[in-house]
Amino acid sequence: MAGMRPGKAPAPPPGGRDWARYGGDAENHYSPLDQINRGNVARLGLAWSLDLDDGPNAMSAPLAVDGIVYFTTGYSVVHAVDARTGQRLWRFDPQAPERAGRKMRAAWGSRGIAFARGLIFTGTIDGRLIAVDAKTGAQAWSVQTLSREDESYITGPPWIAGDKVVIGFGGGDFGPVRGYVTAYDISTGKQAWRFYTVPGDPKKGPDGAASDDVMAMAAKTWTGEWWKWGGGGTAWHAMAYDPKRELIFIGTGNGAPWNRKVRSPGGGDNLFLCAIIALDARTGKYRWHYQVNPGESWDYNAAMDIELATLEIDGRPRDVVMQAPKNGFFYVLDRDTGKLISAEKFAPANWATRIDKATGRPVETPFARFPGGKPVVIYPSPVGAHAAEAMAYSPRTRLVYTPAYDQARVYVDAPDLAAWRFKPGQVINNAVGVPPPSMTLPPGKSALLAWDPARQREVWRLPQVGQRTGGATATGGDLVFQSQADGMFKAFDARSGKVLWSTDIQNGAQAQPITYLVDGRQYVTVMASWRAQGPSGRVPEYDYYSTRRRVLTFALDGKRRLPPAAPVTPIADDPAFKVDPALADRGKPLFAAHCAICHGPATMSGGAAPDLKRGGAPLAYDSLVAVLRDGMLVPRGMPRFEELAPTDIAALQHYIRQQARLALVAKGSPAAATRMAQDARRLHADQ
Repeated sequence: MAGMRPGKAPAPPPGGRDWARYGGDAENHYSPLDQINRGNVARLGLAWSLDLDDGPNAMSAPLAVDGIVYFTTGYSVVHAVDARTGQRLWRFDPQAPERAGRKMRAAWGSRGIAFARGLIFTGTIDGRLIAVDAKTGAQAWSVQTLSREDESYITGPPWIAGDKVVIGFGGGDFGPVRGYVTAYDISTGKQAWRFYTVPGDPKKGPDGAASDDVMAMAAKTWTGEWWKWGGGGTAWHAMAYDPKRELIFIGTGNGAPWNRKVRSPGGGDNLFLCAIIALDARTGKYRWHYQVNPGESWDYNAAMDIELATLEIDGRPRDVVMQAPKNGFFYVLDRDTGKLISAEKFAPANWATRIDKATGRPVETPFARFPGGKPVVIYPSPVGAHAAEAMAYSPRTRLVYTPAYDQARVYVDAPDLAAWRFKPGQVINNAVGVPPPSMTLPPGKSALLAWDPARQREVWRLPQVGQRTGGATATGGDLVFQSQADGMFKAFDARSGKVLWSTDIQNGAQAQPITYLVDGRQYVTVMASWRAQGPSGRVPEYDYYSTRRRVLTFALDGKRRLPPAAPVTPIADDPAFKVDPALADRGKPLFAAHCAICHGPATMSGGAAPDLKRGGAPLAYDSLVAVLRDGMLVPRGMPRFEELAPTDIAALQHYIRQQARLALVAKGSPAAATRMAQDARRLHADQ
């Protein structure tokens, strides 16, 4: 193309015809398409749907390029379907679970993919970055970008930056992981550069990475022997690319472990945790950073959407970077320098009173770091005031539409903090303790928030069902599309928040919808697959066994209909099984440590993994052994726990069966109540 730098990737087609990037053309989850608009959105109907069965997760943000929709299911299984009809064109399975080992325990499946130069890019849980031919589904190249030995894994989307594809990873919650991002040549997969996001062991010297010249500066902000803990700072989710400046903006995560008292006992800012970092996309060289939470200790991070916009500030246009990270403040930064322009609270946040505009630093409250190890209620919780669900910015309304959360957590030091260590195989390793039972918290809340970033103020807020909700997409038709936890897919008036259209898609959707044009017709596509715990009263309806995971596409005057929702799988109980309450008590912490992250607290799964009260495997000890010890379901995404002793598996079985009977009692089952009473009498007699 004339005037294009040699080797530079072509820009996506103008006008929003395709949705070729995770965040759309301008990295702000906006499409200029207006064929579907406020005046006619009531005519929107289902054009086609496709049921999916590649494991538990289908929460990928899809792409649409040249009339083909691409998305992932399960563990980075890539699909291509005809955007007009939903007909399958090809499927690529990297067989990641079989290669992942213990990495399977901490990850969630893919949140997105990338497209450039006729290739689809996906990261895998076992640490590969793979390029797939967009026409045929054949693998073009593959690189192992992560260590096979640690807890690191990939769930976030790759990012296209000029002629390179950039990938980060997660794992800082689960083990001693040191964060970095790596860029590869789009065509060949050859590594171009690597940038470490936290310093390593000073005794080992430079890493031979693009970050070498700034790591000495970063190391001055750490204390103790932090490198033994990994440090964290993983870039596990969103980035953004500015083609004009050839800058890639990286959002980094929390510390490993969360509690700074362990990883950096003498304090310090701990660069580059919880920060936005601007890098030269050609070389990986550092340009600037802004740290959202110096010395992070709460699992807050800056890995949420990084959105690029031009705002009118003080009477003149300024190119900015915007983010609503977990910590509850909405940040606007200068895109050239990273200097703070403004930051205000968009959700309840009591860890800080404000962000000092002169220094760019938060003014923390005296109790923010749970001094003395005493339990303290902190807002927001580790879920965040805004999580991985995408926000959208409309240049028409000049508003940002954010899935916003109001929830807290009790923070307290883990017992015997001086002797704390990562526990191999345990899912969450954070050096934060369990709060006393007397400290209860109100249920979390969610909302869709319209926020004016230039004036830093709320314009409207719509309360929604449950503690989490779905990602948002804005359009030139002055619409905001969003799916919610209760399975309703809606279109809102972008200016007023009024609901203009809604339909039941029979499952929640956390990934943002996309919209695109094929043969002159505008389509809207969304992936229906809820991952989080469902809202109160709706959890059973997202039954892993019967609720369908789908990709659904809508257009004006679409006439298709979904089949009726399947009945919920009943809670399983074997009348002959005698629950040992003492064994069940032993199983409770085992379940919390190893199982709850996927199967839900107290077995209350949200649908991305089975509600074990309804499953057949926990009814038989041998079946549980086959799953947990032998790895019978690894290809379906269920990891092995080979270190569990027979008594551990028995304890888990009795805990799950006890929870099933409790659930049946709550539903009014006299037989279950009788069996619970018999179990209690047996325990009393044994004692």
